[in-house]
Amino acid sequence: MTSFLESSRTLFRSTPLRLALALVVLFAFVSLLSLGASYLVIRDSFNKSMEADLRQELAGFQAAASSSAVARLIAAEAAVTDPERRILSYVTADGKFSGNVRVSRSNEGFRILSLPDEHELSEGPYLALTSNLYGGQLTVANSRSQIEDLGELFLNILFLSVLPTTVIALTAGLLISRRSGRRIDAIGGALKQLTAGDLSARVRTMVGREDDLSSIAGLVDSMAAAQQSSVNALRQVSADIAHDLKTPIQRVAVLLNKAREMPDLPEKLEPILNDAGQETASIVATFQSLLQISQIEGGSPKSRFQPVDLGVLAATFVEVYEPAAEETSHRIEAVLPNGGTAMISGEKGLLGQVLANLIENALRHTPAGASIKVAVRTQADKVCLEVSDTGPGVPANERQNVLRRLYRLETSRTTPGNGLGLSLVAAIVDMHDGEIELSDNKPGLRVVMTFEKDSSDG
Repeated sequence: MTSFLESSRTLFRSTPLRLALALVVLFAFVSLLSLGASYLVIRDSFNKSMEADLRQELAGFQAAASSSAVARLIAAEAAVTDPERRILSYVTADGKFSGNVRVSRSNEGFRILSLPDEHELSEGPYLALTSNLYGGQLTVANSRSQIEDLGELFLNILFLSVLPTTVIALTAGLLISRRSGRRIDAIGGALKQLTAGDLSARVRTMVGREDDLSSIAGLVDSMAAAQQSSVNALRQVSADIAHDLKTPIQRVAVLLNKAREMPDLPEKLEPILNDAGQETASIVATFQSLLQISQIEGGSPKSRFQPVDLGVLAATFVEVYEPAAEETSHRIEAVLPNGGTAMISGEKGLLGQVLANLIENALRHTPAGASIKVAVRTQADKVCLEVSDTGPGVPANERQNVLRRLYRLETSRTTPGNGLGLSLVAAIVDMHDGEIELSDNKPGLRVVMTFEKDSSDG
């Protein structure tokens, strides 16, 4: 029910449906305006025609030679005229009445004075004309029932034509807007995936259609393909540079080691060679990390995936780093699930590197006495791996930046490190289809990684 209401709200917020509703409202308004104008014109025409007929009939009676002649004409015609359709009334100067209904004129109009026996009149309106003729009062009136029936006819047209047409148009507009909405959702979904970093996302649902949405979809796919090609080329260049420079730099490191082992090495030169060796090792480590990130982003380690218990892995790495934590006066602990396993599908060596990088970062960037906690939690279909510390933490506006390659909070770059530790962690988590989130540990930094639980784990 909730999903239905949400989809309904999304549909009614969509531009295609709003345009369809606007067109249907405009159509209904124009139809009603046209129908109303037609009714007014036809009713006015009927009124004028009826009034002209009454004047012509009144003129015919006025042509009679005397009052008695008028009375005879009125009586003859009244005998064959239904008062429901037409009223004829003539009252002579001496008060004698001829006709089918005796009427009297007052300031408020006409009123019925008497009817022939066994006759009744409806309450429908009449259009009446009167004339003083030979001292008497002549009244001729026609029923307006036909004009009233015309109003009912137009109401029937409204209910049987305009309203069904409006409902059909609204239904068609709804269907068309849903179809257009799905196409727009496809474009929006592809853009959302591209924004999230999935450069392989494409629309691909509008092939063969020639309209504006198809053109936009084609442009989105072209843009995504160009961006993916550029990023892949950049990654390949980075990997090629790292691969090409790694070997000569390793040779430099070997030569520096040989130089340090020379028996007649001057004392002043030894510390310089040691520093050069450490810098060379750091460069080799940087290139190795760049190559490893490129391999991970290429997806090649996925072929080695197997069930891995994150609880056991976390306990092992906490035990391995306990001596190093004691040397630097840090406290490190593991918080593991009470029962069961925390199995995910992954590459054990890379997941171990995630733990190693995060623990080493915590040891390196927190002061002595800080606490480091490695926790594993299981949910219905998720496994959460958390590494947190009580150090200075990372500012909120920098938490996404530290996941980028070679990015370091310390812009002077005077402390050890190459800015690739967290970006390597992010790449490994992404390769495992997981999610990573950096947040405030109050104080310190909390890194939470969420993975899908291995389906084969009972």
